[in-house]
Amino acid sequence: MKSINPATGKIIKEYAELSDGDVLATIEKSSAAFLQWRQTSFSQRAQLFHQTAKLLRQNSQAYAELMANEMGKAIKEGKAEIEKCAWVCEYYADNAEEFLRDEIVKTEATKSFVTFQPLGVVLAVMPWNFPFWQVFRFVAPTLMAGNTGLLKHASNVPGCALAIAELLQQAGFPEGVFQTLLVGSKQVGAIIANPLVKAVTLTGSTPAGKAVAAKAGEMLKKSVLELGGSDAYIILADADLPAAVELCVTSRLISAGQSCIAAKRFIVMQSKQQEFEKLFVERMRRVKVSDPLDPAADIGPQARVDLRDELHQQVIKSIQLGAQCLLGGEVPSGPGAFYPPTVLSQVKKGMPAYDEELFGPVAAIIAVKDEQEAIAVANDSIFGLGAAIFSSHIDRAEQIASQEIEAGSCFVNTFVKSDPRLPFGGIKESGYGRELSHFGIKEFVNIKTVYIK
Repeated sequence: MKSINPATGKIIKEYAELSDGDVLATIEKSSAAFLQWRQTSFSQRAQLFHQTAKLLRQNSQAYAELMANEMGKAIKEGKAEIEKCAWVCEYYADNAEEFLRDEIVKTEATKSFVTFQPLGVVLAVMPWNFPFWQVFRFVAPTLMAGNTGLLKHASNVPGCALAIAELLQQAGFPEGVFQTLLVGSKQVGAIIANPLVKAVTLTGSTPAGKAVAAKAGEMLKKSVLELGGSDAYIILADADLPAAVELCVTSRLISAGQSCIAAKRFIVMQSKQQEFEKLFVERMRRVKVSDPLDPAADIGPQARVDLRDELHQQVIKSIQLGAQCLLGGEVPSGPGAFYPPTVLSQVKKGMPAYDEELFGPVAAIIAVKDEQEAIAVANDSIFGLGAAIFSSHIDRAEQIASQEIEAGSCFVNTFVKSDPRLPFGGIKESGYGRELSHFGIKEFVNIKTVYIK
């Protein structure tokens, strides 16, 4: 397993993958740790997560540099990611006990109530695009609920995976409560099949999610999937265009465009298309693409050269099918996996820029004649993760967001983002289940009825 710097193409470090025997021993250790961990109090768990948050903040520069080196995240984005990890640790430390408090239900019984009990060992298969945040939004609720965790991280960020395990150990978590598995994707099926593993969560591509769901279904185990997205941002004719453009560009370039909930399809009224495109291109042109360790960098490289090249082929094919390239669209010379901010106009159904997820700094602008066509185009996708509406008529925008858009989240006059206080997840091929909020912590517990006559 190799860690390769995407800005230079140079190997940072090589890691030995665990053998099947090592994996089995790790699972058994996690199962044994669960028997003790489930007996700890919420206050004991909370104390450890508050210490984790403290250590995250103390070492934010080092962790941000690690992300920059392993997957190309701009250093300022990396530091913000670490702060968000600290936030989610504190959020569940402060709220888990209340979320999982027994609920009394009045029935004919002398006493009847619902209690929430941990399941056991939970496997997390996590992606590289937010190598700390994706893990901590799993770790905080799952461990606070009394489960133990196993992490199979993306193969290009083994350093991040090991750093997280070391951090939790430093915070004082008992041995075996959280462990990293340095294994490839081919070993995931066998891990899910192990009877000691009780559930699995995956954040990643739709094909990977389908494979994990199939194995979990075969073994009758709970799964939560947060998969791809092609978020539609509808810019209505009455929107504040300069403000909308600023937010749209910000969202499109989160993690160099490598985010499931980054804005990807921009649906604009024909009457405002020319003005929107002019402002959008001007704003994208000002984006600084640089070494991710440069404090002034807005975005760094793509995470891997092969991913950059796949993105470029989607751009080329869209142009061949009639899309107009207003900015970018050319692979720069020199080392690394860099790709320029790119804007495609005249995007139509049948083009990759319309039908597929563009996982990089490429914006697809789709012009429509009216609001109803905008809603239809937004919903004309296999994905359903996030969406946004920009309009000065808040009541109508709220109606569209809450009732007419097919997505797990829909924001009005701002960009889509995850928040520990709100449930996060998608529908259609963007997955199922929810992370974060009180909904997320209840995904991996036994919701048990107790009835006393």
